[in-house]
Amino acid sequence: MSNIKALVVEDSPTMRQLLLYALKRIPGVVTREASDGVDGLRQIQEERPDIILTDINMPIMDGLKFIEQVRATDDLKNIPIVVITTEGGDEDRQKAMDLGADAFVTKPIQAPAVVSVVKALLEL
Repeated sequence: MSNIKALVVEDSPTMRQLLLYALKRIPGVVTREASDGVDGLRQIQEERPDIILTDINMPIMDGLKFIEQVRATDDLKNIPIVVITTEGGDEDRQKAMDLGADAFVTKPIQAPAVVSVVKALLEL
């Protein structure tokens, strides 16, 4: 099996580590991380991921603007995007879906939920 490249875009170091830990439960997944949307776009230019997990509320460039930028780029627009969000964020959730997000994982995250969503999107 070839490696699956996952990019985690999250400003909280603790949350980022939890997401990386969850992704490591999937065989063949190689992870990269970014602390905000601008850093995430930089990471994508270095290496195109197979899936992206992004928070919405981040400094510099938030997750909504990040999703918008990814979806506006032809060779990136089909990459599955999982939004990590708080339960109270119905408006953000709808806006993310409108911008092209593929799935949501609600904070506080549970590793099995992350694994399940990623596997479903990647058809593993």
